[in-house]
Amino acid sequence: PPEVPPEAQLTDYGFHFNKILIYCDSKSAIAISCNQHSRTKHIVVRYHFIKEHVEKGTIELYFVKTDYQLADIFTKALPTDRFNYLVRRLGMRSLSPKEVDRLAKSQ
Repeated sequence: PPEVPPEAQLTDYGFHFNKILIYCDSKSAIAISCNQHSRTKHIVVRYHFIKEHVEKGTIELYFVKTDYQLADIFTKALPTDRFNYLVRRLGMRSLSPKEVDRLAKSQ
């Protein structure tokens, strides 16, 4: 069967976009995705997904310093102050165990 492009799948769910923006904290990964050269030819073909979509224009890669990488909250063990900073940046709240208990009992 023909492959359905990801953008078609997303529009079915009401997501409309011109490009997918990916914020990456690795300048090397961005360089490889945008300008493949002979030293990267050993990379397995299935990992060329991002590179192909960058070439098509459906994905744009942007560099963001590690200090501002919001995804770290989901992928790394962080010190408390760093965790709380990222929670605020995401517009979330960090609840104390007492607050969680109170909310659970109010339901």
